[in-house]
Amino acid sequence: MSGNTFGRRFRVTTFGESHGPALGAIVDGCPPGLALTEADLQGDLDRRRPGRNRLMSARDEADRVEILSGVSEGKTTGTPIALLIRNTDQRPKAYDEMATLFRPSHADYTYFAKYGHRARSGGGRASARETAARVAAGAIARKLLAERFGCEIVAWVDRVGDLTATVDVETVTPDAVAAHAVQCPDDAAAAAMTALIEEVRKAGDTIGGVVAAVARNVPVGLGDPVFDKLEASLGQALLSLPACKGVEIGSGFAGTTMRGSAHNDAFYVDEAGRVRTRTNHSGGVQGGISNGMPIVVRAAFKPVATHFQAQETVDETGAAVTFQARGRHDPCVLPRAVVIVEAMIALVLADAWLAQRGQVGTPP
Repeated sequence: MSGNTFGRRFRVTTFGESHGPALGAIVDGCPPGLALTEADLQGDLDRRRPGRNRLMSARDEADRVEILSGVSEGKTTGTPIALLIRNTDQRPKAYDEMATLFRPSHADYTYFAKYGHRARSGGGRASARETAARVAAGAIARKLLAERFGCEIVAWVDRVGDLTATVDVETVTPDAVAAHAVQCPDDAAAAAMTALIEEVRKAGDTIGGVVAAVARNVPVGLGDPVFDKLEASLGQALLSLPACKGVEIGSGFAGTTMRGSAHNDAFYVDEAGRVRTRTNHSGGVQGGISNGMPIVVRAAFKPVATHFQAQETVDETGAAVTFQARGRHDPCVLPRAVVIVEAMIALVLADAWLAQRGQVGTPP
């Protein structure tokens, strides 16, 4: 199976299944000399792990990461960094009743049709459990970006169902996001979102929405024309996430309703002598290259495919079946997706920064 590696210079290969013994990642291309310990990664993993409140899966995983290689005396050596996260609360037997079924809107049928064999417990590689490895790798990229040029990436739940938050992308902070279990920094919206997810959970259903993110202090020059535009790389990264069905950069689809005279971002020179724009409809990317303004991204996530109402499907023999799912699943993926979105953005920016450094030197 191909498709398990992301990035060209800052390369991440993930491995492992939802109900196997462990998951992990190999990070290749991280520059030497970066101070790195497991504690640097654990904070982001703790934000992603399940079982912390009623808005998420009851699966109880500590998600403790182990660094097996690539670090010596507390610093990266420039060689591959091996990361391991052991599964401790896997329950493959919970899927026995559904072992031969094609669960609607899951990867069961497509994996079986493509490979002729599949991991039947929890979706295997298609499970969102795989993203734990991405978060661990992304935490390395996040630290690299912060130390090299002060980059800060903040994501939050921007919409659940038809409930939308009001958030200032210039000032939103990680603490404000973390203040609510639903990971929304808008107090009123967070309360309404929490109530809606609880209502959906009690009905045995699921709900989707949007995670928004901003990357601040990104240097000018990241990204390459024509096929390696920065927004194209961000789109690939985020659309590779389970349940992600759409990505917007800057004004996104809303920009299609505007006139060019209103949508254009006028340039000016700020007090520090830097070229900036008075608006940011471009979302920090023009011509596929970062322009120094905050990079603003929105990722749409569909409702979690596993709900607990009766569903019709077929099994591997083609026989019609009515079933009701069991197990431990999120009623809404969004609160846990926040840090995953941040991780993928960090991986894209780290890869783009290394490409820029190799091509033209340190970005201005």
